[in-house]
Amino acid sequence: MVTDSLTAPGPEDRPARRLALWDEIRALRELPPGLARARLRYLALQPLFAMPFYGWSLTGRTPTALEIAPSDPWPGDAASGQAILEGTFLCDGQKVSHPAPLWRPLGVERAWCLSLHSFDWLRDLRALGGDAARRGARDLVVSWLADNSRWDSLAWEPAVIGRRLTAWLGHYDFFASSAEIAFRHKLMASMVQQARHLGRVLPAGLSGLTLTENIQGLLLAGLALPGQEGLWQRGLALLRAELARQLLADGGHVERSPEGQLALLRHLVVLRSAFHAAELPVPADLQGAIEQAAPLLRLLRHGDGGLALFNGGRASAGWQVDMVLQHAGGAGPTLKAAPMSGFQRLQAGRSLVLVDAGDPPAAGFDGRAHAGSLSFEMSVGRERLVVNCGAQPGGGAWREAQRTTAAHSTLCLGDRNASELSSRGAGGRRRARATCRREESEGMSLLEMSHDGYAPLFGLTHSRRLFLSANGEDLRGEERLTPAGDATNPPSDEPTDFAVRFHLHPEVTVSLTQSGDSALLRLPKGGGWRFRASGATLAVEPSVYLGDQGPIRRSQQVVLKGRARGKETLVKWALQREAKARPRR
Repeated sequence: MVTDSLTAPGPEDRPARRLALWDEIRALRELPPGLARARLRYLALQPLFAMPFYGWSLTGRTPTALEIAPSDPWPGDAASGQAILEGTFLCDGQKVSHPAPLWRPLGVERAWCLSLHSFDWLRDLRALGGDAARRGARDLVVSWLADNSRWDSLAWEPAVIGRRLTAWLGHYDFFASSAEIAFRHKLMASMVQQARHLGRVLPAGLSGLTLTENIQGLLLAGLALPGQEGLWQRGLALLRAELARQLLADGGHVERSPEGQLALLRHLVVLRSAFHAAELPVPADLQGAIEQAAPLLRLLRHGDGGLALFNGGRASAGWQVDMVLQHAGGAGPTLKAAPMSGFQRLQAGRSLVLVDAGDPPAAGFDGRAHAGSLSFEMSVGRERLVVNCGAQPGGGAWREAQRTTAAHSTLCLGDRNASELSSRGAGGRRRARATCRREESEGMSLLEMSHDGYAPLFGLTHSRRLFLSANGEDLRGEERLTPAGDATNPPSDEPTDFAVRFHLHPEVTVSLTQSGDSALLRLPKGGGWRFRASGATLAVEPSVYLGDQGPIRRSQQVVLKGRARGKETLVKWALQREAKARPRR
C-alpha cells in the first residue's frame, strides 16, 4: 500500500495526543449549545447502534425496483476511473494503491476512509465507461455490502451515509440496473437500512455543508425507494431548517467559501430534479434557495470563469461552474456586493478585484475557515494576477499552512493569524470583526475596510483601502495599523514586524527593478503591471499555489515588510498597468 508508514506512538507522542484531546474539548465548548449537545448525544448512542438487535430494527420490506432513478449530472474523471480498476484510489487528496484491508486500510487517516466509503468516485468509473468499469463498480459495491452489513462507527458514520446513498442512487442505472436480481435485492435492502438509520440520527451533531449533503442523501432515498415517504418528509423538514440556518439573506452560504457555494448549489439542483422526477411539487424553500444562491456564486467568479480562493477550496474550472449555473436556471444579474456574506466585487475595464471583507464564519460552520481577513484577488481578462494560495483536500503537510493569514494576499502582523485556527475550525481568542464601506462614482470604486483580529494580541486594528480606477488600469491600496482603543489591551511600544503579501498566480513572472523601489509583473499573454509602494521595504519571495486540481505549484509573491509600533503605521501601494511602448516610425 502506498502511504506513509504507521509507527506505534511513543512517549514523545503523548503531548501531541493531549493537545489533540484538548483541541477536541475546546472545539465542543466553542460550538453553539444545541450543536454540542447533538454531537454528545450521537456519541452516547453509539453503543446502542452496535448491539445485534439494532440492525433488526432497521429491516423491513425490501423493494424490487426504484420509484425514480435520481440523476447525477456531474462529470467524473476517466483517468481516475482507470486507476480505480488498477487498484489505486484518490480520496481526500491522497492516492493509495491496493489498500488493505480494502475498507479499513492501515496507515491512512479517517478522512481518507470516509471519502472511500462515500463512493463519490463512482462518477469516475462512469466517466471511464465500458463493461470493465461497470463490473468494477458492481464488485466494489458487493465487497462493501459483505463487509459492512452491520452498523460500524466508520462505515455508518452519519457524515458519509448520505453521500453513499446519493452516489448509489445517482449511478444505479450505470452499475446496478442490469445486474442479477440477488445483487439488486441486497443493494435495495442495504439502502433501506442505511436510510432508516440516517433518518433516525440526523443531524447527529453535523453542521454546514456536511449536514446538507447527507440530508440530500436521505431525501433522495425517500423519493427513490418505494414505501419510504416518511424518509423524504423527514429529510425535507431537516432541509428547510438548515436552509434557514445556513443561507444568508444575500444568498451566500454561512461557511463563506466559494467552493462551498458551488457545492451547495449542486446539492440543491439535484434535489429539485428529483422532485420533478417523482412528479411532486418542488418545495418553495428549495426553489427560493436556488434563486438566491446562484447570483452569489456569479459574484465569486474570476474572468476565467473559475472561483476565487477564499476559505478553502480550489479555483474550479469555469465550465464546471457554468454547468451548475445552467442547471440552476436563469441568467440573472452578477452582484457587486454581498454585505451579509462579506464579499465585494470591483470591476472596471478588463480588471476584476474580489475581496473578502467579512467576519470569520460562525462557530460550528468554520471547519474549512481560513484566516484571510481583508484578502483580495485580482484578474485581468481571463488571466489571474494576484491570488490567495488556495487549498487542497487532505492537504498533508500543507493542511494548516494553507489556512494561515500568511497564505493570503493581506497584511500579517507579528507572523500571527488574524483569526486563531484550530484543527476543527477558527476559534480560541475572540473572533475578528470586520467593517466595510463602499463608494462608487463615475465608474471608480472605493472600499474602506477594517478588522480587529489583532487587537487582542497587539492592541492594533488593520484597515485597508482599495481604489480601482474607471478604466481598470490603476489599483491603489493603503494599509493602516492604528491603536485599537481598547484600554484593557493597549498597544505596546515594542516594534512588531508586519508583512503585506501579494501572492501571484504561477503563470505570472515578477522582477524587481534595479532601484529596488518597484516590481514589474507580467502576465502570460504579455500584459505588464508595475507595483510601487511606500512606507515599507519591497521584496520578491517564493510562494506556492494550491488552487489547481493537480499538484502544488511553485509561484512568487511581492511582500512589503516593515515594523509597527504603538502609533499609526501607514503603507501605500499601487498596481498600475504598463502602457505598451509605441513602435518607432
